[in-house]
Amino acid sequence: MASEKKVRLPNVIEALLPIVTMAGLMIYGLLGGVYVDAHMPLIVAMCVACAVGVVCGHSFSDMLAGMLERLNATLEAILILCTVGLLISSFMISGTIPALIYYGLDLLTPKLFLPIGAILCAIVGLACGSSWTATATMGIAMLGIGAGLGINPALTAGMIISGAYVGDKFSPLSDTTNLAAGVSNTGLFDHVTAMVSTTGPVFLISLVLYAIVGANIDPSSYDPEFAQGIQAAMKSAFNINPALLLPIVVVVVVCILRVPGLVGIMISVVTGVVFAVIFQGGYGLSDIFDVLHYGPGIEVEVGGAVTEEVAELANKLLAKGGMDHTMWTINLVLLAVAYGGALERCGCVETLFGNLKHKLNTVGSLVLATMLTSIFCDAAMGDQFLGIGVPAPLYMDKYDELGLGRNMLSRTLEDAGTLWSPMFPWTGCGAYQMGVLGVHPFAYFPYAFLNLLNPIYAAITAFLGRNIFWADGAYTNLLGQTKMKSVAACPPEAHEYAVKQLEAARAAGKAPKIQG
Repeated sequence: MASEKKVRLPNVIEALLPIVTMAGLMIYGLLGGVYVDAHMPLIVAMCVACAVGVVCGHSFSDMLAGMLERLNATLEAILILCTVGLLISSFMISGTIPALIYYGLDLLTPKLFLPIGAILCAIVGLACGSSWTATATMGIAMLGIGAGLGINPALTAGMIISGAYVGDKFSPLSDTTNLAAGVSNTGLFDHVTAMVSTTGPVFLISLVLYAIVGANIDPSSYDPEFAQGIQAAMKSAFNINPALLLPIVVVVVVCILRVPGLVGIMISVVTGVVFAVIFQGGYGLSDIFDVLHYGPGIEVEVGGAVTEEVAELANKLLAKGGMDHTMWTINLVLLAVAYGGALERCGCVETLFGNLKHKLNTVGSLVLATMLTSIFCDAAMGDQFLGIGVPAPLYMDKYDELGLGRNMLSRTLEDAGTLWSPMFPWTGCGAYQMGVLGVHPFAYFPYAFLNLLNPIYAAITAFLGRNIFWADGAYTNLLGQTKMKSVAACPPEAHEYAVKQLEAARAAGKAPKIQG
């Protein structure tokens, strides 16, 4: 009888092979301009990862099971992708997004557009618990307003991403917020409270930066006639009136009522369709099906204030939406998640980072290592859920060993794993945002101030011994004062161990004592 093949972890070279393959093919394609999509590099890298897994003792069936397991975990997100395409189409033909653009051009100026736009996107993201829904509704409207104000589209997209993701992070309805709390074995609101301590200040810093950038925008870039031309284009294609803003209220209400994501989006889609029939007219059932499937197909004609340039921009904005238009993104998400599942199953991340934690003896180094691992998982495995889920069990016991609260772990996972996921064009988030906003992640990356700065702020404050949540419920604030707050949820045995470690560290002068 043949002996069963022993399964082992890959060595460093084997672990790096699929990652280097993916990176090499992407760089070759991007620099050479011969193939700029991530689909084929992902397929090749996935095959290499499976080959590494087989060499390390896994059967192909085992590797396939690992890929299917990750795909199964993301099926809801993929279904949401389909329904978001429907949502954009319904809000387009109803006139809701055109109305947001029309009235936004009346209310916003180039100097105020960026900070106010970030706040509006954050509000929608917070209410919906979804950065994807925020960019698909308010985000598209902001792109149109920004174009009318003469703002660089990459700058506008960066602002949209910043606002949408801060809202997503603060929302207890967000899937990543719930995931981070779940994999860290802490309470949802313990986690949200911890996130406010990093993302809150960074969002304020981002608003200041957007205000500074806005104040320095060349006024000559704003052409009132161009903005009026966009308004005229919207007016010529739609019956514009304030009632068309009500579907946005419906989106917010269904989210506040904690209606499940898919159900809430479909309610919003139906609302958009009803408003299209009532206010725009001319839509039969077959027309509605056609629009929801293939996109609005609305074209603005040149004439009057609508110049050729205005018509081209308006048609580009109004063409967004439709379930069919999300298929490119869905294909990429499926491949990225399957590739991440193959890497996870063959143990590449465990090989590369598993021994690192034994060398981490300070809060700052542990926080930095966790965030770098999350970003690595985002980039190498193509999925923000893996950017959160893979590092959690890897470093969890180290957080207990240093006497830290579990919400410190959950916060750190999101500070990098969630916020940097839209920065790479081959990840699910990056592909989605690129598809919706029409701007490459490498272009908006420098302007997504919140996403860019949040991990830096979290690392610096941790190295300075500030902004730290401890296992016994104490919190060291930015001034270095340590005071009792509430104890974050944690498994009893792990909590008892972490508190003992914290007491020992305080006795040795390695952790701050409680003041007052």
